Amino acid sequence: MFEPLKPVPRDARIFLGAAFFVVFLAAWALATFGGLIDELFLKDPVYTLKIGIELFTEYGFLKDVGVTVWRVVGGFVLAAAVAVPLGILMGAFKPIEAFFEPFISFARYMPASAFIPLLILWAGVGEAQKLLVIFIGSVFQLVLMISVIVGSTRRDLVEAAYTLGADSGGIVRRVMLPGAAPQIAETLRLVLGWAWTYVIVAELVGSSSGIGHMIMDSQRLLDTGQMIFGIFCIGVIGLVSDLIFKWVNQRLYPWAF
Repeated sequence: MFEPLKPVPRDARIFLGAAFFVVFLAAWALATFGGLIDELFLKDPVYTLKIGIELFTEYGFLKDVGVTVWRVVGGFVLAAAVAVPLGILMGAFKPIEAFFEPFISFARYMPASAFIPLLILWAGVGEAQKLLVIFIGSVFQLVLMISVIVGSTRRDLVEAAYTLGADSGGIVRRVMLPGAAPQIAETLRLVLGWAWTYVIVAELVGSSSGIGHMIMDSQRLLDTGQMIFGIFCIGVIGLVSDLIFKWVNQRLYPWAF
């Protein structure tokens, strides 16, 4: 049954994925309804669902969700707009890589959350600060990953293009980019998941809206049900965005899947 790299049929993959959630919910229910964990520290699934419905129907939580999604998309698009062209240039041209890579390798180890006090000082507590946290947390990782992808283009293809009369720009456009595009798209999909972690960090400090703000308010009220529901909302929205991104990539680059 278990063989390395053996593909799993689609129906079996869906069943196994759903089975994990069933087991997880069963363990959660057993721990809470069975009295293994005090409700002060962990609310049961029924209460969490009930309070989640109330958040949407009575407390306008949908607006918070929309604000958080906007921040993630905005910050990530800004990061991609900088990282994709710079990463392509670094991967294609070694002098550009030599110029930028030391700083980017240095910057990517600095946690985005450490910049929050400075960003509040520079940009205030408005939307610019949240977008910049996501930008800083995503852009440096993206640049290096895209640079490695483009730089891994097969050398024989480049030499063949030179033999056929292509110039440097033509090699980047017609050899490097077509070959790297599916992996670049997958890299964007993966880093989008990281962007969700940064937006919550940004919203935990100096924010009056968003899912992170709701989680902080719930912590002050000691309402673990609301906190868990907020975390689950992030997971569900992230999963949906990931599936949409993956579906688009499969349609754009069917040969790579």
